[in-house]
Amino acid sequence: MDRAQKAESIETLKGVFADAGAVVVTHNLGLTVAEMEDLRGRLRTAGGAFKVVKNRLALKALEVEEGSAYHGLFKGPVGIAYAPDPATAAKVSTEFAKSNDRFKIIGGFMGETVVDPKGVETLSKLPSLDEIRASLLGLLNAPATKIAAVVQAPAGQLARVFNAYATKEAA
Repeated sequence: MDRAQKAESIETLKGVFADAGAVVVTHNLGLTVAEMEDLRGRLRTAGGAFKVVKNRLALKALEVEEGSAYHGLFKGPVGIAYAPDPATAAKVSTEFAKSNDRFKIIGGFMGETVVDPKGVETLSKLPSLDEIRASLLGLLNAPATKIAAVVQAPAGQLARVFNAYATKEAA
């Protein structure tokens, strides 16, 4: 890889790190091509991606100082899973790691915050942005439904009272 390719790769990684909600750093030594394609397909379906990176280039793209917490993540054969939604990459990676012993989650980061594997697992249990949006819409629609029910309730009660008097007088 010549100097121009390295510079291009660093710029690409800078864009990935800037656009990603969260980045999950993994060791993927021993995975077959089919397993890697399975992981990439799962991430692609969820709106994310997986990329094998060179450690030095990733650290240069992050522009971190020597000895920072990021240096502990980028050792050995490293791949990164990333997505715009912070929970997506963590969910897919954690699920894939449970079914494959050779795939290990080393940690991850969200902006300036570096997390360990337990932090990634915790992040994977959070709802995605789409799930949060659906919950908010449900909460916003609920008061309107309740107001409509409350407004209609007196009329319904009044009709039942009239019906009770009518059946009482008829009997």
